[in-house]
Amino acid sequence: INKQYYCKTKLNLFVLYFSALVITDGPQDKSGLADEVGSEDDLYNEFRSSSNRFGHPGGGGEQLAINELISDGSVCAEALWDHVTMDDQELGFKAGDVIEVVDATNKEWWWGRVLDSEGWFPASFVRLRVNQDEPMEEYLANLDGASEGGGASMEGPLGPGLPCKEQMRANVINEIMSTERDYIKHLKDICEGYIKQCRKRTDMFTEEQLRTIFGNIDELYRFQKKFLKALEKKFNKDHPHLSEIGSCFLEHQTNFQIYSEYCNNHPNACVQLSKVMKIKKYVFFFEACRLLQKMIDISLDGFLLTPVQKICKYPLQLAELLKYTNPQHRDYKDVEAALNAMKNVARLINERKRRLENIDKIAQWQSSIEDWEGEDILSRSSDLIFSGDLTKISQPQAKGQQRMFFLFDHQLVFCKKDLLRRDILYYKGRLDMDQMQVVDVEDGKDKDFNVSVKNALKLCSPGGEEVHLLCAKKPEQKQRWLRAFADEREQVQHDLETGFTITEVQKKQAMLNASKRHQTGKPKAVTRPYYDFLLRQKHPTLPTSLPQQQVIMLAEPKRKTSNFWHNIGRLTPFKK
Repeated sequence: INKQYYCKTKLNLFVLYFSALVITDGPQDKSGLADEVGSEDDLYNEFRSSSNRFGHPGGGGEQLAINELISDGSVCAEALWDHVTMDDQELGFKAGDVIEVVDATNKEWWWGRVLDSEGWFPASFVRLRVNQDEPMEEYLANLDGASEGGGASMEGPLGPGLPCKEQMRANVINEIMSTERDYIKHLKDICEGYIKQCRKRTDMFTEEQLRTIFGNIDELYRFQKKFLKALEKKFNKDHPHLSEIGSCFLEHQTNFQIYSEYCNNHPNACVQLSKVMKIKKYVFFFEACRLLQKMIDISLDGFLLTPVQKICKYPLQLAELLKYTNPQHRDYKDVEAALNAMKNVARLINERKRRLENIDKIAQWQSSIEDWEGEDILSRSSDLIFSGDLTKISQPQAKGQQRMFFLFDHQLVFCKKDLLRRDILYYKGRLDMDQMQVVDVEDGKDKDFNVSVKNALKLCSPGGEEVHLLCAKKPEQKQRWLRAFADEREQVQHDLETGFTITEVQKKQAMLNASKRHQTGKPKAVTRPYYDFLLRQKHPTLPTSLPQQQVIMLAEPKRKTSNFWHNIGRLTPFKK
């Protein structure tokens, strides 16, 4: 008791001591308080040596607060997506399952329990239940227990005599409304408790720093307020199960795409925040912001993760709502359409994140090509769609040349293999796919080139001024290339419709990073890391260490399994 009183007293004095950092801009006379609480260095060292969360390695620290809750009783977490176990010590579960968190000491992996099973699971796969309604599974268990006890108690907080499915629908609606209101308060606290105070301290923060740390969270706040108003209009307080909220998601589905910018920026925010948190005055400043705003005891990086989790939460909530909505309900079709719409939003965000992560690998690939000419590949492209060997027949001699082709969005690059070192490629040219039409060529003699061809296709400019004849070794390879060219056009159209772009700053940074990786005097080659990237890029697997802020993908894959990612391992240029 004495220790708790001491800590509480020191915390109150801490708030008084550092509130001057938050409330005013000018210098403050802190000598009186300094005498009472000790020097700033003493306070900082005491906080680091105590159980305070800022003493936690890496400055992250919400794990300590979580473990304190665990010591008082169980903490529940809700699975955001499926976790397929990798060994017998891991805990498997499906999206929507409620997990009892037993130990959260490790930042990346927690120990938990589902029914009779226990094991490790990645913390990034779950969302803690903080100030939320009763978990759905407990509610169902209570209903089952009531029915086994004689079925007398179908009366609950949702009204007497309602059928079970309607009660469940009302429960889901109430949860959606409750979590949405909590989320709005959460965003408001960040904008007013942190950003507003940070902008007062121009001596501590630049606008660029604030933009990196907080991203476009102010835009999220403005949008979510409008979205909540729309939900409130459709919410039936007296009879929640009659609420028709599906149309709200459909009307605002395009606005949810602003989460893409936030999610893509989030890893940069974590890096920037980690840098400033190494300086003690920033540690105290952010803690004073949190205390003065009366926010729950979670560090700033924990608060900034919530929007990433929220956009993944919507499909789960809508799937639950659809499950308890009768097909005859007026809201059924809208909820069904809303579920698909929000899944598409989540997929779009995941796809954009993947593309942004890939630009470093593409820049690295370009730096490995000898005799590169012209503009950088990233000036127009951001995704490798397909690659492989083809025979290129050129006019007027109609001589066949074996080349390695790489199909990116907007352009097709072809290279020559080194005669001795098959892992070295020489740049030979590129074709602008925006100006080319793909023509399937029948086996036999080609009139334009006056040669007999097999498994061939042509790339032609609209006016016919430029024609390229390409031949594959096998019919199935030709068909795969035809599908790849069709995929490239779909990709370009999709990017145009969704407004996907890569900034000049991102492009320059990727090329700069790639150039640093190659030491002067060493021959450039298609390196093993890029080969691994090709094999891994459409089939992500769970790594041994999984940073929480980097995982936002849903369980289901974006694309169907392709034989290309299996066969590409046999491509000669990637072997040493």
